[in-house]
Amino acid sequence: MDGLREDELVRKAQAGEAEAFAELARRHQQRVYAAIFGLVRNHADADDLAQETFLSAYRAIGRFRGGSSFYTWIYRIAVNLTMNHIKKRSREKGRSELLENTPPSAEARAAASPELRSQTDEISDKIKEALGGLPLPFRTAFQLVVNQGMSHGQAAEVLGCSENTVSWRMHKARKLLQARLKPFLSEVEP
Repeated sequence: MDGLREDELVRKAQAGEAEAFAELARRHQQRVYAAIFGLVRNHADADDLAQETFLSAYRAIGRFRGGSSFYTWIYRIAVNLTMNHIKKRSREKGRSELLENTPPSAEARAAASPELRSQTDEISDKIKEALGGLPLPFRTAFQLVVNQGMSHGQAAEVLGCSENTVSWRMHKARKLLQARLKPFLSEVEP
């Protein structure tokens, strides 16, 4: 199955070959997980949502018509499930505190001086806080374009909106991030 093109794997998966779908999942699992984690910033939630994404895709593979790439189709499933999860979680908590502190690796922390570690941790925390504070449509577009390396067109397919909408959301996200980080950045400038 390793040497088959994606469209061949899709056809086999639609014909009921579980191995073909497993190969599709293997090819996309890291990128799907990274996209989800970029939005939820929680490994346990990202694991659950990635699993739910592939389960949903497996159940719906017969309805995939090939109007977009499989990659775009599965990302759309992942993003929709993740956005629903975030909305539900926000409603349940009454606020949108969705970011967790993700400590750097032990090797990276050991190699840095205490002062550098402190500055790096502070900068990282401010960026995570600013990203987490973005409205969900802006944060989602930003994560797909910046962290996943998607074009505005690909992100538009995943999000089910126009490319212009993605461009506008990216513009607004950058402006909001710039405004939120400006006070912090002016403190650390020489």
